[in-house]
Amino acid sequence: MMSNNQKNNSSQNRNKNNNQRETLKKVFKYIGKYKFYLYASLVLAVITVVLTLYVPKLTGEAVDYMIGKGKVDFKGVYKIITTILVSISITGVAQWLMNLCNNKMTYHVVRDIRNDAFKKIETLPFKYIDSHPYGEIESRVIADADQFADGLLMGFTQLFTGVITILGTLCFMLSVNPIITLVVVAITPLSFFVAGFISKRTFSMFKKQSEIRGVQTGIINEMIEGQKVVKAFNRKDIVIADFDEVNEELQKVSLRATFFSSLTNPSTRFINSLVYTSVGIAGAFAAISGRLTVGSLSSFLSYANQYTKPFNEISGVVTELQNAIACAARVFELIEEDSEIPDKADAVEPEKFEGHVELNDIDFSYVPEQRLIENFNLKVKPGQNVAIVGPTGCGKTTLINLLMRFYDVTAGHISIDGIKIKDMTRHSLRNGYGMVLQETWLKSGTIRENITMGNPDISEEEMIKIAKICHIDTFIKRLPDGYDSYVSENGEDFSQGQRQLLCIARVMMSKPSMLILDEATSSIDTRTELKIQEAFDKLMEGRTSFIVAHRLSTIRNADIILVMKDGHIIEKGNHKALMEAKGFYYNLYQSQFMGRSI
Repeated sequence: MMSNNQKNNSSQNRNKNNNQRETLKKVFKYIGKYKFYLYASLVLAVITVVLTLYVPKLTGEAVDYMIGKGKVDFKGVYKIITTILVSISITGVAQWLMNLCNNKMTYHVVRDIRNDAFKKIETLPFKYIDSHPYGEIESRVIADADQFADGLLMGFTQLFTGVITILGTLCFMLSVNPIITLVVVAITPLSFFVAGFISKRTFSMFKKQSEIRGVQTGIINEMIEGQKVVKAFNRKDIVIADFDEVNEELQKVSLRATFFSSLTNPSTRFINSLVYTSVGIAGAFAAISGRLTVGSLSSFLSYANQYTKPFNEISGVVTELQNAIACAARVFELIEEDSEIPDKADAVEPEKFEGHVELNDIDFSYVPEQRLIENFNLKVKPGQNVAIVGPTGCGKTTLINLLMRFYDVTAGHISIDGIKIKDMTRHSLRNGYGMVLQETWLKSGTIRENITMGNPDISEEEMIKIAKICHIDTFIKRLPDGYDSYVSENGEDFSQGQRQLLCIARVMMSKPSMLILDEATSSIDTRTELKIQEAFDKLMEGRTSFIVAHRLSTIRNADIILVMKDGHIIEKGNHKALMEAKGFYYNLYQSQFMGRSI
C-alpha cells in the first residue's frame, strides 16, 4: 500500500511532467512558423556530424599506410590528408550555417513570444495589473524570455548534433567491429539513467528560482520608484533587510539547482571513461589476435571518444533546457491569462456623445466579500458638471473606473445617450472622455508627442494656443529644443506640477465629448490653479463633466455635487443648497475653510 506522502509525491511528479509536456507543445507551436530553419539546421547537423566522423576513419586508414620503417605509402597518405582538409572545410561552413539557422529560429521564436506577452499585457483586465507587482510582470517578459532564449539556442545547437553524433558514431563503429560496438552500447544506458535522474529534480528548482527572481525584480522596481519615500521615512535598513531575505532565498534555491545540475557532467564523464577504457581493452585484445588493425583500433578509440562526448553536452543541454522550459512556462502563464471581456460582435461605435449619462442600480466590489458600491443610481443631463466629494475610500475613483469601464459593474448598468456602455466598443467609450488623473503619466518621447497624443493632427497654432492657456508654453520655450525637447521616462525632468499641466494640456487638445477630472489640479500652486480653473470652465462648456475633488473651493460652481460615503450618495445638490442643508457636505466644507471638525 502506498502512503499518503508517496501518493502526493507521485501526483506532483505527474503534474510536473504534464506541465513540461504542455510547455514543450506550446514552444513547438511557435517553432512551427520557422520550419525552414529547423529542417535546414537538421540537414546541416547531419552533414557536420557525418564529415566529422568520417575524419577518424580516414585517420585510421592513414595509420595503416604507415605500417613500418621504410614501408610508408606516401601517395595514399597525401590523398587521405587532402580528403581530410576538404572534409574539415565543408564541416566548418556547414557548422556556421547551422548556427546561423539556430540563431534565426531561436530569436524569431523569442521575439514572437515577447510580442504575444506584451500584447497580452495591453489586453489584461485592470484587476490583474492591480494585483500583481509590475516588476514581476516585467521579469516574465524580459528576464524569463532571455533565459528561455539561451536554453533554446543551446538545445538546438548541441542537442541536434549530439543525438546525430551518437547515432552516426554507432554506424561507423559497427562498420569497423560489431562486437566491440556491443560493449559500448551495453554501458550506454547508464548515461541516460544519470541524466534522467538529475533532470527530473532540477526542473522544479529552476522554476522556483525563476519565480523568486520575479519577486526580487518586483522589489527592486518598487524601491527604485519609491526611493525618495524610502529615504524620507528612514526605511533603508528595513528595505535592505527585506531584499536580503528574498536574495538569501534566491541564493539557496539557485545553489540547489546549480548543485544538482552540476552533478550531471562529472557523472556522465565517469561513465564515458568506462566506455573508453572498455573499448581500449577489448580493442587491444582484438588487435593482438589479428582481428583488428592498428589503424582500425585508432579509429575505434576516436569514435569511442566522439560517442561519449555528446552525452556530456546533452546532459548540460538537458539542465539548460529544464531552466528554459521553467522560464517559458512562466511566460506562457502570462500569455494565457484571461483577457478583459471582449467587445460584443455587434458593439456600436459612437463618434460623438451628447453626454446623457445614467447609472442604474449599480453594485460593485473589488473583492466579492467586501462590498463597496451598492444600489447606486445617478442621472446626468448633457452639459452638466457633476462634482464627486467624500472621505477617502468612499468610492469616488471607483466610480470613475466604472464610467471608463476599466472595471465592469457586478450588477446594474451604465448607459450614455441611452446606449449601455457594454453595448459599445471600449475604444469609442474611452475616446468620448478626456481624463486627467491625480497620478501623472508621460511617455518617453518629445513634449509635442505627449501633449498631442489624443489629437495628433492638431495644428501648430492651435497647439501653442492651448499650451498658453495651460501655462506650459513659457517653460517649454525655455527648453533647448522647445516642443521637440525629449521627455525622459515618466517626465522625471519636470516638477510634479509641470507634469500635471502637460497632462491637462493633452486632454484639452484631444477635444473630448465628456470630461473626467480626478484631482486634476492637486499638484498645482493656488495662483496657477485659478487660471487653469478658468481654462477648465471654458473647456467644460456644453460638455458633461465629472470632477473628483478634495479641495471644495474648486467645485463650488458645479451643477450637481454628489456627496459619497461608503459607496452610497448621502447628499446631492448644488453648493448653495448643500450649505443651507447643513449636513455632511456643510461640515466637510467648514472643516476645510473654518478649521472646524466634521
